[in-house]
Amino acid sequence: MTDGRTFFGHPWGLATLFGTEAWERFSWYGLRAILATFMAASPAHQGLGMPDETAQAVVGVYGALIYLVALPGGWIADRILGARRSVFWGGFLIMLGHISMAVPATSPFFVWLGLGLIISGTGLLKPNMSVMVGRLYPEGDDGRRDAGFSLFYLSINVGAFFAPIVVGWLAAGDRWHLGFGAAAVGMALGLTQYVRGGRALLGIGERPGHRLSPAERRRFGRLLALGAGAAVIVLAVWAASGTLTIDRLALAITVIILIVPIGYFGYILLGSHNLTEDERIRMKAYIWLFVAAAVFWMVYDLAPSKLLFFARDHTDLSLSGVPIQPATTQSFNPLFIMIFVPVFAALWVKLGTRVSTPQKFSFALVTVGLSFVVMSVVAGLAGAGRVSVWWLVLVYLIQVFGELSLSPVGLSVTTKLAPEAFKGQMLGLWFISISVGDAVGGQTGRLSQVLSEPMYYLVLAVLAILAGLALLMFARKLRVMMAEHHEPAIR
Repeated sequence: MTDGRTFFGHPWGLATLFGTEAWERFSWYGLRAILATFMAASPAHQGLGMPDETAQAVVGVYGALIYLVALPGGWIADRILGARRSVFWGGFLIMLGHISMAVPATSPFFVWLGLGLIISGTGLLKPNMSVMVGRLYPEGDDGRRDAGFSLFYLSINVGAFFAPIVVGWLAAGDRWHLGFGAAAVGMALGLTQYVRGGRALLGIGERPGHRLSPAERRRFGRLLALGAGAAVIVLAVWAASGTLTIDRLALAITVIILIVPIGYFGYILLGSHNLTEDERIRMKAYIWLFVAAAVFWMVYDLAPSKLLFFARDHTDLSLSGVPIQPATTQSFNPLFIMIFVPVFAALWVKLGTRVSTPQKFSFALVTVGLSFVVMSVVAGLAGAGRVSVWWLVLVYLIQVFGELSLSPVGLSVTTKLAPEAFKGQMLGLWFISISVGDAVGGQTGRLSQVLSEPMYYLVLAVLAILAGLALLMFARKLRVMMAEHHEPAIR
């Protein structure tokens, strides 16, 4: 039963999930805002003393794994725990991860343990929060459900906006572990709200949709133990050989992440799965969009590493006379998203189908490429001394136009093009495009060893723009393959 309360006209359970997600994103974006600079700081400044390129690779792989584990996280909820318990235990693991990172020990063990716990916890929490939001609404209530997801999306960006400001301020002066502790407190507050507001969820997600049978549980347990054992043995042998380094491990994980979508697309297209010819054609078109999205995220998600280092080393960290921390620059992006989401939502309604999905993706790629053209120019100016932080404000503003042309559109087209046999799995495949982009983007730091700073940005800019133009050249053909029809725009 419900007490009749509503949250902006929506089920009160949305308030519980809104608050939980806002605090979880506070913890995630708070950590992300200082992780690279912490890893690159010297031990004298309480950091890990990594080269910037290595820290960039680690942050890239970390972000990639966060999105990759959403697939098994969703499966565990569906077959073992249910969405409700998955969110709780995921949040609990995330909190433990931040607490581990807040331990002021000189050994990096607690850092790696913390990151592993956060990755595992986010895999359980992130996909299942969205599932629970959707289940708050009855079948056929699509309009309110869409509006509810818009509010939920706002919670993400509220947390993302405040986290870098608060955590960055607390971590200033080499107080890194105080910043990590703030992220732990944020997740603890989210868990508290989740538990206290549990009654408003009306039993949603309490049971798995298709629980494993006892035989399936035993088989899953054996496979999990076998996989974990094999990974431990491989790492132990590699470490014993004396060739295991953080850089090489990050590269190996990147290669594995690249293999995952190749294998998955091959499995879909080469197996029978009772796919119709139209479904196969649409999947072939989707591969183009997947690659385009991966290129976009490769550039876009350099914000918490390469652009953060630029803010630290080359900008005058002052906004209209107010001093800020390097981490504060990570708040520009969510601020612009909150401002422009309704603008772009109205724009797509106005344009209707006159602008196709491939054209939107092309615009996103060209836009993110142009943002790095600006970065190339600014990096050249920085050779003569620190530049205004307003340049980074401009870069993030340009990038947000690209994100709003690709991210929500990508989620929508993924559900549309998914074959019937893979409806429940395709959103996970979309998140793998982010995983691929993050992992490869982390590896681009190696280019800094052979390219000047302006040339580094220019190379990535040209790559993104060329990819966008190539997609635009085939936009008409892809539109036919996707069965997107030209219709008059809604006025």
